[in-house]
Amino acid sequence: MELFDVYPLFDIQIVKGKGCHVWDDKGTEYLDLYGGHAVISIGHAHPHYIEKISQQVGTLGFYSNSVINGLQQELAHRLGKACGYDDYALFLINSGAEANENALKLASFYNGRTRILSIQKAFHGRTSLAVEATDNAKIIAPINANHHVTYLPMNDTAAMEQELAKGDVCAVIIEGIQGVGGIQLPTDEYMQALRAACDAHDTVLILDEIQSGYGRSGRFFAHQYNGIKADIVTVAKGIGNGFPMGGVLISPKFTPVYGQLGTTFGGNHLACAAALAVLDVMEEEHLVENAARVGEYLIHELKQIPQIKEVRGRGLMIGMEFEQPIKELRLRLLKEQHVFTGVSGTHVIRLLPPLCLSMEEAQEFLRRLKSIL
Repeated sequence: MELFDVYPLFDIQIVKGKGCHVWDDKGTEYLDLYGGHAVISIGHAHPHYIEKISQQVGTLGFYSNSVINGLQQELAHRLGKACGYDDYALFLINSGAEANENALKLASFYNGRTRILSIQKAFHGRTSLAVEATDNAKIIAPINANHHVTYLPMNDTAAMEQELAKGDVCAVIIEGIQGVGGIQLPTDEYMQALRAACDAHDTVLILDEIQSGYGRSGRFFAHQYNGIKADIVTVAKGIGNGFPMGGVLISPKFTPVYGQLGTTFGGNHLACAAALAVLDVMEEEHLVENAARVGEYLIHELKQIPQIKEVRGRGLMIGMEFEQPIKELRLRLLKEQHVFTGVSGTHVIRLLPPLCLSMEEAQEFLRRLKSIL
């Protein structure tokens, strides 16, 4: 059997990681400014993370959600306190797409509606409703194209209010900062108007913080810069530092019903041990504050480079837009300078490093980048 060939791959096999660095099977060291697509939050192979996962898998790796799992309860309390949503409830699953799928399902259970508003260039996942809310026709199969979703321009308050006024919108789903869409930021004014309009029309506001959350922006959630609260917040990626996990943070306005949502693997003992270890390290090493500080420095320095058309982002979620396509530049960064970066479209390089990126490592990246511009 061969692998189903859906990923264009770099001819590199990564076999080891430590902090913000990874090594290939030939022993070459790379500076990781991509974090495995924003997944590595506390750094590769953190000793506390290794210890907690090892202890847990040596005791109990998995049992079903038909019994009490004290680790889930501990994670809910710790996460609520860390993110400022301590009066919300937590539902644990396995991935970001599954988090958005359950958020949209819950919204429809709540108000009985079926129409969704999403944002142009949005990415919310690859499963049924999540992919339909994703603005990329190439990955929406005919079976998923069920006409539930209207895509609106980012920061167009009038268009958003006009659609919500129709009274038939189940939910609005929006990223705290658009990732795949090119590191696009919603304005405070837009988000506050969106919150008010959702309240006025009993529409559920879902904040997808899968890429922009968990401290990446320099606050726990990117939408906290906008001075609003969501009805539902979805998380994944950084929650487990590489262990597959997702979560849905749910407002008290929703009443749980037995059997309404469910999962086999979600919130298993090993996943919860990983997530608790992540919170331990984030708190002890002040990684949200580090993301804000190092990210502010990086953004400031990148804006001084004349070859970069525009720099966007917050914290350690940064987009560098160039006048020309960036395929060759990104390849040179990887092959010549040994730096992993991400991409958005044809003209934007994305930086999504572990939140432990040091000032010295940021300076080293700037030196390597400037050397090939």
